[in-house]
Amino acid sequence: MKLQSQLNLAFTALLLVILAVTGYVIYSMILGMLIDNEKTELQQKGELLVEVLNEQYSPQGSVQDLSDFLNDQNLHLFLYDRSKNQILMSTMPQQYVEGFSANQYFADNQEDLWEAGNSKFVTSRILIYPEQTGLELILLTPLTDLQMVQQNFFRRLILVFVIGTMAAVALSYLLTNKLVTPLTKLKKQLKKIEKRQFDQIERVKATGEIKEVEQSVYDMATELNRYMKSQQAFFQNASHELKTPLMTIQGYAEGIRDHVFDADDQEKGLEMMVTEVNRLKKIINEMILLAKLDSEQTEYQPEQIDANELIEQVLDRALPLVSEKGIELNHTVDQNGVFYADQEKLLRALLNITFNAIRHAHSRVAITVSHQTIMIEDDGEGISEDLMPHIFHRFVKGKTGETGLGLAIARAIIEQSGGKIMVRDSELGGAKFVIVFSV
Repeated sequence: MKLQSQLNLAFTALLLVILAVTGYVIYSMILGMLIDNEKTELQQKGELLVEVLNEQYSPQGSVQDLSDFLNDQNLHLFLYDRSKNQILMSTMPQQYVEGFSANQYFADNQEDLWEAGNSKFVTSRILIYPEQTGLELILLTPLTDLQMVQQNFFRRLILVFVIGTMAAVALSYLLTNKLVTPLTKLKKQLKKIEKRQFDQIERVKATGEIKEVEQSVYDMATELNRYMKSQQAFFQNASHELKTPLMTIQGYAEGIRDHVFDADDQEKGLEMMVTEVNRLKKIINEMILLAKLDSEQTEYQPEQIDANELIEQVLDRALPLVSEKGIELNHTVDQNGVFYADQEKLLRALLNITFNAIRHAHSRVAITVSHQTIMIEDDGEGISEDLMPHIFHRFVKGKTGETGLGLAIARAIIEQSGGKIMVRDSELGGAKFVIVFSV
């Protein structure tokens, strides 16, 4: 069953339950309200009759005079002598008089609802003359009259409920249709993502939580598209980077096999083959490391790292390259600087960035540590604007780059350590890499 049908069915069922409970409560309450209202009306009629009787008939007047007057009122009533427990007159059939007498209703002043056979009556009692005379006027209304009013009211209430239910169901259909339509469209967009048709994805108009879901789906599709393109670029670049040393090795190996080279060229070819094998081994090792960094969280063992100790390790390992290049390596570190990361991997990330800066520097590289920020900058030629957005991608390298994986590895380590790495132009003239860790 479709979601829209389920929502409409659930809403209709809930509405019917509410209306049924409401109808039952109203049906039960309306009879009580009608009885109370009828008792009040009987009381008012009785008081009016008593007032007329007190004005027109004296206490010494005959009962017959009273009976004649009361018979003319076209009411269900009794004239009852409380002191003698005797019914002086009645406008109702004898069977009711006998039934009421058998149930002791006349002597009971507390009972307001009288029953005789299958009939019930609402009653009201009013004294005609001063209490010592004992004369009492009892007025009655058949309960069936009130039940007819009750049923007539309930029929109208049912009609209102039916019309209200139809209107509510129609409104529910419109609202659920408005709710479900974006989900249906979103489903179609997900099918496009499943088929990798990223260029055909369309935005879906929605509100509330569905809008948030739609935005998440769109962001997911964008990220998947970017990831797939980066993977394609990665395989293309990887194949190119691996193909070059393999072709070199193959060329020299075939030349040596076919005795194309003389002794000196063979020795040179063997050295070149060893060099290319080492280069190939380095590329493969870095590719394996990068894959592990991206997929295995267990590779990280965070610990508290002293900033001074960390930078000293970087300087010690960079010293041979600094001496070879003949450049100046400066550093400034906060005395109380502390980082929380995997020390071995963070050291490797900083070395990759530092070695990259040293290779591109003219005469100076500076390392600055302030609070949770590390900056490494050089005075080289810098990074071109078209290369800067892609500098941390795999196999992206400058003119003097090696494998093109060093900065990608550094970014993976830093991001897995809860930090963020950015590149911008340095005041020294070259590139500045900024690493920021969350506090």
